[in-house]
Amino acid sequence: MATNLIRLRTLAQKFPQGIVIHQAKFHNRAKIGKREIVGFGYNGEANYADRVDFPMPAVRFREDNAEITALRQKERGDWKNLTIEEKKALYRASFCQTFAEIRAPTGEWKMIITGILIASSLAIWFYVWMMKYVYGPLPKSFKEEHVQAQLQRMIDLRVNPIEGLASKYDYENNRWK
Repeated sequence: MATNLIRLRTLAQKFPQGIVIHQAKFHNRAKIGKREIVGFGYNGEANYADRVDFPMPAVRFREDNAEITALRQKERGDWKNLTIEEKKALYRASFCQTFAEIRAPTGEWKMIITGILIASSLAIWFYVWMMKYVYGPLPKSFKEEHVQAQLQRMIDLRVNPIEGLASKYDYENNRWK
C-alpha cells in the first residue's frame, strides 16, 4: 500500500495539476454505439445476442430514435393506453427476434448432412483409389481355401482346448459341437 502511495505521489509530481491521467470509461462503447445498457448481460459483457438460455441481453437491439423515445415515455404510463403496434415497436426496439423465431428451424441441418455425405463419399473414393493403385494384391492366405486349411490345421493341433477353438470341436465325431 505504501509503495502505491509513493508511486502516485511521483506521478502527481511529473504531471501538471488539472490533467486527468485515468478516466473511468466503458470500454465497449465503440461496439454498442448509442444503445442503452439495460442489464448485466451474458458473462457480464455488454453485447447483444438472441439466446433462449439467456433471454435478457445487456443492451437493446436498436439505438433510440425520436419515435422510440416517445414510445418509451408513453410506456412509463398505463400499458393499456398502448396499441398492439406500439407494443410490437417497443419489443422490436429492444429485441431482434421473438422466442418463436429463435426456436424456428433454420435448415442448417441440410448443410451439415451435405458436408457429412460429401466427406464420406470422398473417403470411400480415396479408399477405392488406394486399393487399386497403392496397395498390392492380397496374399494367397486370404483366399477361402487357405483359410479353411488354416482352420483345419488349428483343429488338428488342438489349439486352445479349454476355452478356444478346440473346446468347440467334437474330436470323436469330427464335427463342431
